[in-house]
Formats: sequence, C-alpha cells, structure tokens
Amino acid sequence: MTVSAERADGAAHSKSEERRATGVACGAHALHDGYTDLVYVMLPIWQAEFGLGFAALGLMRTTFSGTLAGFQIPAAFLAERFGAPWVLALGTALAGIGYCLAGFSDGVVMLVAALFVGGLGASVQHPLASSLIAQAFAGARSLKALGTYNFAGDIGKMTLPAAAALLFTVLPWRQALILLGLIGVLAAVAIYVLIPRLRAAAAAPKKKDDTGRAGGRLQAYGFPLLLSVGMIDSATRMAFLTFLPFVLTAKGAGLPTIGLALTLVFAGGAAGKLVCAFIGARIGAVATVWLTESVTVVAIVALLPLPLEGAMLLLPVVGVALNGTSSVLYGSVPDLVAPEKRTRAFSIFYTGTIGAGAISPAIYGLLGDIVGVTSALVVVAAAVLLTLPLTLMLRPALRAV
Repeated sequence: MTVSAERADGAAHSKSEERRATGVACGAHALHDGYTDLVYVMLPIWQAEFGLGFAALGLMRTTFSGTLAGFQIPAAFLAERFGAPWVLALGTALAGIGYCLAGFSDGVVMLVAALFVGGLGASVQHPLASSLIAQAFAGARSLKALGTYNFAGDIGKMTLPAAAALLFTVLPWRQALILLGLIGVLAAVAIYVLIPRLRAAAAAPKKKDDTGRAGGRLQAYGFPLLLSVGMIDSATRMAFLTFLPFVLTAKGAGLPTIGLALTLVFAGGAAGKLVCAFIGARIGAVATVWLTESVTVVAIVALLPLPLEGAMLLLPVVGVALNGTSSVLYGSVPDLVAPEKRTRAFSIFYTGTIGAGAISPAIYGLLGDIVGVTSALVVVAAAVLLTLPLTLMLRPALRAV
C-alpha cells in the first residue's frame, strides 16, 4: 500500500470510530479467549462431579475448541449476509449462554451440548473482530492495532480463569459459571451498541504485475503463502508446549516448577504479540518473521542442553519469539486481500492456524514415541526453517499492495 493510499484510507474513519473499534474488538477477544481457556479450569471439577475419565474430559475440550475452529468460516458468511454487529453480538451471547447451560447441566450429554453452544458462539470472534480492526485502521497502523488486539486475547486467557478460580472460593461452581455466562450476555448488548458501523474503505490502487493485470499472480499466491507460514508457526507453538513439560522433567523440574515455566512462556508470548507487531510496523513483516522464527529455532535448540536454571531464564525469550510471529502474520492478512473479502480471509486464516495447532501435538507426539522427546524437538525446530523461504516468497506480494 502506498503512503498516499494509507493516509486516504486511514482518514476515512474518525478517531472515535477507531477507539470504539479497538475497544469492541479487544474486549471481545479477551472475553472469548477467556471463555476458551476456562474449560481447562473446569475439567477437574467436572471429573469429580460426573465421574468422568480422561477420554470424556478430552471430548469436553474437543467439543468446545473443535466447534470454535469449524464454524469460523460459516460465521464469516453470516456476517457478510446479516452484518458483523449482529453476528458478533449474537455469538458473544451464545458463548455466555453456553456457560450458563453448563451451570445447569445434570449430566454429560447436557454438558457436551452446552460446550457445543459455547464453541459455536466463540467461533464468530476471531474473523469478525480482526476484520473490524483491519477496516478501522490502515497500513502500519493496522498492524499495530492487530498486535494490540492479539495481546488482548492473552490478557483474557489470564484474567477470566483466574477470576473463576476466585469465584469458586465463595460460590458453588454451578452458580459461578452462570454468573460468568451472564457476563457474555451483557457484553453482547454492549458490543451491538458500541461497535462502529464503519464505511467501506476505498480500495487502494493496485500495481500491475508482469502480466499486466492488477494484483494478478502476486495476489493469487500471497494469501496461501501467508496461511502456510501461519500453519507451520502454529504447529510449532503447540508441539513445543506439548514437549516442554517432559524436557523440564528430565532436567529435574517438579510440578510447581513446570507450572512456573509455562507461566514464563505465556507471559513472554503475550509481550511478544504486542512488541513484534510494533517491530513489524517499523522494519516490515518479512524481516520481523525472519527475526522471530530464527530466534525460535536457536532458542529451542539451545534449551535442550541447558541446566534447569538456564532453561528457566531462556523461556521468556522463547515465548516472545514463539508467539510474536502470530501478530505479524495476522496483521499481514489485510495487505493481501481486498477490503470486502477480509472477514472471509480472516476466517480461513484462523481456521487453518488453529487446526494446524490442534493436529500437530498428535503428529509430533507419534514422532516423539519413535525417536524420543529431544530428537522430536530438534525436528520441530527444523520445521520452523521452512517458514523462511516461504516468507521471502511473500515479499513481492506484500510490496504489490
């Protein structure tokens, strides 16, 4: 995008509209991601309440996360048909209602149904809120805003489960879940009232490629390349987190230390999502992805021979690099698709990356059974290197907008 086009696009919306878009998107992201990770807090409670085995508990988690991932693309089509304000508000209400139903559940069947409703509602947030940010901001400002939005999700992952844990000390779990679910219903009303009805941005002039067609070959392969990089990045992140506790156990870590280690990774990751978005706005997406992915490879390999104390010191750096790439990748989606197609593009991007992250632990886990955890992590680090040539291939497409 040219500077003049960026200014023209960015000037199309007032500061008030930008602030409202940021507030609605970040608030929705924090709430929905908090709801998603609240399932982890509830699993031990549901195990004790309903006498569930680990297979049934896995079904609980898969029901919510699988529904969330699977219905993002339909949510984008609904938004194109009925408008983002209605769909985002309705989805938020459904996510809250899902937890209310979980609070009333008297058995596994109703609990699974409640989690399906919650996951269905949560599926609308990523494509619609991301598209809202991309529509409100242009150019480098869009990348920074999407980084802030990405960071907000991590805040929700930390605060809502913590708030639930505190509520459980003063309320029975059923009442606490109903109360937390009602927050989603109230938030849905606020979203519908506050979300700005943004005017469609004027399409920026497109450069012609060597075929003489505006946005021809470059736009044809740009988004699939970006999606491929995102899927590799997400698969790496989930595989690393799967193996990390076993690596630390081999170094002599106990459960409290492993919990602290994961906290360090998540804290570094939250910071990385925000910081790397601003770095990307300054030095460009390609250079930033090369930086973060290179650091990821070096840090994972360096982690293996270190003693426990050294590994703990390195983990925040791993978190920054491991998670920071995602903000740059999400922030590059608006640069590769037309404004009217962004909601659909975000839905495809999130479905692909979340799906890759869900599948990779099983694939790498099988590899770990064959070659051992250490060798499997080396393969994980090596797989990250695939993103580097793919990102270089992206450079012409990003320059063409």
